[in-house]
Amino acid sequence: MARADRPALMPAGTGGPPSAEPARRAVEAVWRIESARIVGALARYTGDFALAEDVAQEAVAEALVSWSRDGEPANPVGWLLTTARRRAVDSFRRRAALDERYAMVAGQLAEGEAVSGGLAPAARSDDLPWDPDRIDDDILALMFVACHPVLSAEARVALTLRAVGGLSSEEIARAFLVPVPTIQARITRAKKTLAAARVAFELPPAAERRGRLSDVLSVLYVIFTEGSTATSGDDLLRPDLAYEAIRLGRTLAALLPDEPEAHGLLALCELTAARFAARTGPDGEAVLLEDQDRRRWDRSAIRRGVAAIGRAASLGHGLGPYGLQAAIAACHASAPSVAETDWERIVLLYEALGRVAPSPVVELNRAVAVAMAAGPREALAIVDDLVAAGRLSGSHLLPSVRGELLSRLGRTSEARAELELAARLCRNVRERSVLLRKAAALA
Repeated sequence: MARADRPALMPAGTGGPPSAEPARRAVEAVWRIESARIVGALARYTGDFALAEDVAQEAVAEALVSWSRDGEPANPVGWLLTTARRRAVDSFRRRAALDERYAMVAGQLAEGEAVSGGLAPAARSDDLPWDPDRIDDDILALMFVACHPVLSAEARVALTLRAVGGLSSEEIARAFLVPVPTIQARITRAKKTLAAARVAFELPPAAERRGRLSDVLSVLYVIFTEGSTATSGDDLLRPDLAYEAIRLGRTLAALLPDEPEAHGLLALCELTAARFAARTGPDGEAVLLEDQDRRRWDRSAIRRGVAAIGRAASLGHGLGPYGLQAAIAACHASAPSVAETDWERIVLLYEALGRVAPSPVVELNRAVAVAMAAGPREALAIVDDLVAAGRLSGSHLLPSVRGELLSRLGRTSEARAELELAARLCRNVRERSVLLRKAAALA
């Protein structure tokens, strides 16, 4: 689960402090729930996003030592905030003794707190340096800063998972199968880029918010997509990553209740995740849609997804790209079987999606729906147009679909060649095994 970067603790039973493991669990629990609020409050408090994130991590590391020795404080969030603020004061002092920001923070600390000596005491509930009425704004501002357009797409994902999700560099690296130093470098560069661009920790003006919202939504979509179908590695699913995206999506939809696409993305994630339990077998092998036991689908998640679609539609702006994809997922979720799915409606939804968010992947998915609704010959024409245009070259998706269509048309040798090509291009072990199995069956 989400947690801060931290030094390794000595496991229980190895001669270390007997309270080390309970302290680690306590720190993880607080950080998992409150990390975004803590970092957001510190960023507003100091006016420096990078400093806020750094001192929050330092406070977590300090808590692991102090709470192991002294026990968990009465107000763990207040403890972390007080400790982080002191770290910020030290940083300001090092930068310049007469810095105006240091004077402001130090002045506030002087009101009931001693700046020097010892670790932070257990804070009272009224010590929190945030206005309860502004907590939502802090988290929302944190999302917009982490997904700022001055950052690269990779940096936005890493920084969002780190600052808003509370994941460690190790967890992010493991999720995306890249080395830990690569993730750490992305996060460091992102902070420096934000500082160089003088990005203020604040919500963008209302007039700009909708345009910037697309950046936030796209980052959450990338995170969830990687969790729902891993692009590479030995596992088809990465549920922890997908559920983290859902958690952030719920937060965003609650903070922006009048934004239909926030609800649309949440609906898409809920409806897709509802099928997770049935998508893999006992050994982790991929289970195709037509072979899934629909009794294992999460009906509560389906109800939440359908409700989110209804909320998006009720706002009166029409469904956007995420809402349309959610509507397609709802068609699958409500069908008792593949044969009884409303494929004609899915074709229409893909056509609408192609008008508002055209892409070769949308066209390829439309071809699959057309094959189910009208037969493989018409669908193959759509796929061949994509091939002729050189779109999706290098992706395993195109030869995978083309091989399926050729197989249904009885063109066995061509189908086998396409499926073998798709297997060579596919980087996910589980998906590759399905493609090879299909190709072998045609032999």
